[in-house]
Amino acid sequence: MPSSYRTFRNSVPWLILSLEAVFIILFNVLFPYDGELMKSYPAFQDVNHMMIFGFGFFLMFLKRYGFSTTGFNLLLMVLGVQCSMLIDTFILLLQEKSQNHLERLIEAAMSMTAVVISTGAVLGKANPVQLILMTVLELIVFHMTRWMNDTFLQVTDNISMMHVHLFGAYFGLAFSSCFSEPSPRTDKNARTPKSDLLSMLGTLFLWVFWPSFNSVLSDSKWRAIYNTYFGLAVSAVTAFALSVLTTKDGKFRMSHIHSAVLAGGVAVGYAAHSIKYPWIAMVLGLLASMIAILGSYCSQRCLNPPLKLHDTSGVHFTFGMPAVLGALAQVILLIIKNWNNLPSLGYLVMIQVGAFCLTISVALITGLIAGLILNLRLFKTTPVSKYFEDQFYWEFPHLAVGF
Repeated sequence: MPSSYRTFRNSVPWLILSLEAVFIILFNVLFPYDGELMKSYPAFQDVNHMMIFGFGFFLMFLKRYGFSTTGFNLLLMVLGVQCSMLIDTFILLLQEKSQNHLERLIEAAMSMTAVVISTGAVLGKANPVQLILMTVLELIVFHMTRWMNDTFLQVTDNISMMHVHLFGAYFGLAFSSCFSEPSPRTDKNARTPKSDLLSMLGTLFLWVFWPSFNSVLSDSKWRAIYNTYFGLAVSAVTAFALSVLTTKDGKFRMSHIHSAVLAGGVAVGYAAHSIKYPWIAMVLGLLASMIAILGSYCSQRCLNPPLKLHDTSGVHFTFGMPAVLGALAQVILLIIKNWNNLPSLGYLVMIQVGAFCLTISVALITGLIAGLILNLRLFKTTPVSKYFEDQFYWEFPHLAVGF
């Protein structure tokens, strides 16, 4: 590898090994095995496939960043799940509660959705040290936000977990705002047919397993599965229709399909367990897909330039805005359901609105603070000229001198 490429030999291995040593010690103290409910294992498999295969390929749309996308995703996942379980254990000890280990492992994997979404916002710009430390910080803050929602606002576990998309998107956007923008003339962040195909493969994995994700913590699993599927189906149909209508030559655009077909699953997640009629989930899927495609045009032309915000993967309109739609829909459905119980209606609405505001506020503030800290020279920030480039991190023997 050319000498001009920076080495992370003195930072990344020691950071990873130090974290793993701490994890091993804490697991030895806090995790004696007990009887497990194996009926939860299929749900764990589905969530694990989403995290590893789904998101691993979903973000592989950059033509020169495939190694880093899949490799770093795996590294962050295996470190983050361990970290998430430990944080959850401390919170359970604080609340004097107990929970099945396998169920906690499922929730730990689900919590990593926030990290993966945030990673999408800084994809190609943040180095491994920054990503690892961002993972630890974000998981701590996300779990504390869930704890506050559960303890002070009495939000159910299912709803507080569905805030994961909202938290991840806006934490990632705030974090990304602290990075230098890439040159508008660069083509390193361009797509190729091959990278789009691999990314679409990840989208298909996520699409297939999303009903399991929305239903795993729900008391009414069958209803959550039905509603999520119908929301995803309509968002996919809408994505194809709008893609043809919004392109100049009237052809399908893979980037539209890639981002919008999942929007329905994100939007339906909040109320998937309580929607009694499938047409409601279908309308949410339609609106979410419209927001994802039309919102991408607004973000790229009206919002991002004034804020000098570069969202590599478009997490704002793929996950952030559909999550806002889902939270709003949940409040509207709650009002309709409790319309005859006016004395308690205001309180119930304020609880849900408060949880939404708390989540998004904490995500933006802590994301900005984390971005400012992790962009200090100490953390060897990636130069703009090396953005979106695998060769900065990975060995390519055929490019070595004298090959």
